[in-house]
Amino acid sequence: MRFHVSLSAAMASSIAVCRLRMRGSLSRCFKKVDSCFQRKFGTSTDATKTDAPNKKYKIEPKDGSKSFYTVQEEKIEQAERSVLISCPAKTNEKKFLQYLSRHGDINKCFFYESYGTYAVVEFANKESLKSLHEGTAIPSINHEATVPFKSRLLSLRNTGPLDLSNGQSAPQCQPQTTIPINDLIQRMSKEDSIDQQISSLTETYQLTEENVCLRFLVCSLLKDIAAAYFPECTIRPFGSSVNGFGKLGCDLDMFLDLDGISGRNLKKPKAGLSLEYQTKRSASERAATQSILSVIGECVDQFGPGCVGVQKILQARCPLVRFAHQPSGFQCDLTANNRVAMKSSELLYLYGGLDQRVRYLVFSVRCWARAHSITSSIPGAWITNFSLTVMVLFFLQRRTIPILPTLDHLKELAGPIDKSVIEGNDCTFVSDFTKIQLQDNTETLEQLLQEFFEFYGTFAFNRMSINIRKGREQNKPEVSPLHIQNPFEPALNVSKNVNGTQLERFVALCRESAWMLQQREFNLPHSGNGASTGNNAPWGLAALLMPSVSQAAGVKSRKKRKREPASERIKGLLDSLKNREEKKS
Repeated sequence: MRFHVSLSAAMASSIAVCRLRMRGSLSRCFKKVDSCFQRKFGTSTDATKTDAPNKKYKIEPKDGSKSFYTVQEEKIEQAERSVLISCPAKTNEKKFLQYLSRHGDINKCFFYESYGTYAVVEFANKESLKSLHEGTAIPSINHEATVPFKSRLLSLRNTGPLDLSNGQSAPQCQPQTTIPINDLIQRMSKEDSIDQQISSLTETYQLTEENVCLRFLVCSLLKDIAAAYFPECTIRPFGSSVNGFGKLGCDLDMFLDLDGISGRNLKKPKAGLSLEYQTKRSASERAATQSILSVIGECVDQFGPGCVGVQKILQARCPLVRFAHQPSGFQCDLTANNRVAMKSSELLYLYGGLDQRVRYLVFSVRCWARAHSITSSIPGAWITNFSLTVMVLFFLQRRTIPILPTLDHLKELAGPIDKSVIEGNDCTFVSDFTKIQLQDNTETLEQLLQEFFEFYGTFAFNRMSINIRKGREQNKPEVSPLHIQNPFEPALNVSKNVNGTQLERFVALCRESAWMLQQREFNLPHSGNGASTGNNAPWGLAALLMPSVSQAAGVKSRKKRKREPASERIKGLLDSLKNREEKKS
């Protein structure tokens, strides 16, 4: 349960990027998901009714829109005013906040569980942190030596007569992971339409406002360690944590940003005197990055509270430090000099904010892919979530009435402030939502989901490459089974790891899913479904997520080198529907 004390306007800041035009139950269904997206990523939406017969999903920007980096700076500033506190399991929230309020006003507090109970507390100003630190002691342990590192990761101890327990139960904690797939299928089977199923899936799986705040706080805690070497550095989250497509439980990717202290943009006088810092030189920028990450990784390992399993993977194409942050439960990757990844995060954030159907479709396709082992958390020959997301964006660009603009068009709309060239690659695109005019596409989520499967079930992967910069297929420049051009590094194929077997499985499952959505038995809610009857046979998208037989069929097909659709799964579902109708009769 969130506990608010003098909640400031800063926590309710919003990007007013859209006006939804919907009618009926679909509008009410999307309202909860939209409000959660607003709180997390700084957007606000106004749902209005229209006399048009079709549902309108297009998002129209309003004045006051905030760019990706503006929202990031606000979240970083909020994180710098926050602390992470390990608490006893049964902590009275009211007494807890009263105790901390002695150091200053509190904007926000929430609890969660990860190797114990923790509280994230955001103060109204940084002065409160100084007061809190003055009243915090280094633990005294007789048989061990402690490193006196004063971080913002604290532990609450009860050493006096003040009783912080409530004598009953632990405080209500915010979820940090997704529900099991079977529970999701059961929940979705109770919905009244496939559109509502997609909305329910997104609402259940997307990052919560609290989880996003925790991610920024972990970055801020790591920045305190890196600041020993680079006092003006910043550590920013990127990828799924901030692009709008993150799922609860996803890894935390972090970027050590040193550009703000490099002085490269400093205007030097053409004549006269100037000062320069004395620095040591490295053989190359990559060598410098490896040295920086090696030293910071060592500090995280030796002195970072809660950081365990530290691995310095410095010979990778993009050097990184990998570790687990136990207090938050996040698996973390820290990189440096990875500015292209930040631009990719900004681009996905922009596309996801232009039309709400983008996020709904991406969440559905990703969940479907994971249910059938098309994607995996283990590196290998599987399609990645990023590749799937780009495939969804490309599909939406290829509609008869395009839902999304091409990256080249976004570049044409860019102004001088948007200019960005990274390592010789032009990464320029507009960041102002108000400059982007979308076409009037009114296709429903159900239509888009079915046609996504049809589109890639018949796509000429053997000849064609996917390119969201141009928004059209191009001849493949290499022999990889799946070729998806990197939006900002055209020479790179983001799906080069995917082998022919995995692509065949993806295509076969697309065809099977498209066929299922065409069958009346699967794409309509069944009479008698509902919580009161307890009879919730999977249908629609819920039926597409049933994984077990399909995965077995995939294994069988690989052994025979011939793909056989999961006919047993379809037969089982049809028999289930038939038996239920017979019982009703």
